[in-house]
Amino acid sequence: MTTLDDSELVFDKDGVRLAVEDAVATVTLTNPAKRNAQSPALWRALTEAGRSLPGSVRVVVLRGEGKSFSAGLDRQAFTPEGFDGEPSFLDMARGSDEDLDAVIAEYQEAFTWWRRGDLVSIAAVQGHAIGAGFQLALACDLRVVAEDVQFAMRETSLGLVPDLTGTHPLVSLVGYARALEICATGRFVHADEAERIGLANLAVPADQLDAAVRDLTAALLAAPRDAVNETKALLQGVSGRSYEEQRVAERAAQGRRLRDLAGLGD
Repeated sequence: MTTLDDSELVFDKDGVRLAVEDAVATVTLTNPAKRNAQSPALWRALTEAGRSLPGSVRVVVLRGEGKSFSAGLDRQAFTPEGFDGEPSFLDMARGSDEDLDAVIAEYQEAFTWWRRGDLVSIAAVQGHAIGAGFQLALACDLRVVAEDVQFAMRETSLGLVPDLTGTHPLVSLVGYARALEICATGRFVHADEAERIGLANLAVPADQLDAAVRDLTAALLAAPRDAVNETKALLQGVSGRSYEEQRVAERAAQGRRLRDLAGLGD
């Protein structure tokens, strides 16, 4: 995994650090004292991170400093005061449906770019990944977890719903029935179960997490970029295609790859 010693710091603000080394970007949540609790300012910084990536970046690693990946939404959001300079949840509830929708849509932007077609994103997850933290891990293409990981979707327990883009990938990974049970009960999903049901690609001891992510990153970079991107697009489109439509998409993608390899591309 890249470190600040051998990578270029792009920015470090509002609890988010972005550093880039060649084809790898590392996005780090940097408030371990609060277990990387999330806020609107942090979400805007995450959105900026996605917009700030150089075109050379192929793999993005998302990690959290300290013992927890992210313990979820900062509880200050539930106070009457909210965050300085931000609308409180109470203020948002009093607004129009259109205004409320626009605010939530802005927050969601922090979670949407991780599955871009020109990138592969990896969440390196240790300790608590709760609520918004769980949804941020779900926003990535892949998840490597430490054996102490604790996933939980606590929104329903608080009288809310998961609204930071996590429901679609959760159902895609574990199926509707298990996703409903995880969300409705708010229970913890630990490393062994996460790996078994497909939430995690790999579970390793905590002291091996960085090395495992480095190895996965190297393996992803070993294949040609265009082939990885085409394959990712094929797989992302499966749920919206029939078997026959997927066959057609495979043929078209392979045709593009063969023409490019032969030097006959556009």
